[in-house]
Amino acid sequence: MQTLYFKFTAAEESVYIFQTLGIEPFGRIGSGIVELIASILILNPRTTLLGALLGLGAMLGAIFSHIFVLGIEVQNDGGTLFVLAVITLLCCLILVYTARNKIPELMRFKI
Repeated sequence: MQTLYFKFTAAEESVYIFQTLGIEPFGRIGSGIVELIASILILNPRTTLLGALLGLGAMLGAIFSHIFVLGIEVQNDGGTLFVLAVITLLCCLILVYTARNKIPELMRFKI
């Protein structure tokens, strides 16, 4: 949730990142929406697993973007954004692990 402010207000660093990736502004706003939904889902105990899985996917995308396109350090940030993405990924992995008993229930979900 920390980076949502920067994504939704078109902060210089966010715009630079998504321009470099070639998906500005839709990628910036879209990823912000995905991260917001993941955060809300994580906060509700019934949907924590879904939120953690969504967050896991979002952070994998961020980490791969850093490794293959952006570089670990973006605009002299000392790698802060990369480290935050890794920490968030680890937190999502912990949440998935702790909610692993709900995975069969999630697989049986019917609309």
